[in-house]
Amino acid sequence: MRLKVMNPPKGVTMKVQKGRDELLKPSSTSTKALIFDFPVTVDLSNGTPNFLGKFVQGPKTARFVYVNSGKYAGQSDSCWGRRAKISLIGISAEQVREGLKWGNTRFELSFEATGGRDGGPVCGTIRSVGIGWQIIKQ
Repeated sequence: MRLKVMNPPKGVTMKVQKGRDELLKPSSTSTKALIFDFPVTVDLSNGTPNFLGKFVQGPKTARFVYVNSGKYAGQSDSCWGRRAKISLIGISAEQVREGLKWGNTRFELSFEATGGRDGGPVCGTIRSVGIGWQIIKQ
């Protein structure tokens, strides 16, 4: 999977949560985007995708990935302490099957890093709206 966190707030650390207390740094950073690449597996045996792996959180029917910011991302001097919950529910079984058919693919989602009126890092549940999750050939 790849998450593109667009227009990250200046001076705020953001990392993807792995398990309960590990953190993944971005694989690429710029002023325009933070890119996070990480592996997941998926079980389609019940007809709907069940995402699995160390980066996947939540119950089977509501899987998600956390993007932590500020204190939750290990930045002790930050005034922020937030987590964005990136829902995986928007990825359909058809998309997974298509990706498997193509081989060497990833699922990718872009979202804005700043949320709310306070100008701070995004928090709460991020659902795939607009374009949503895309299958990208690698």
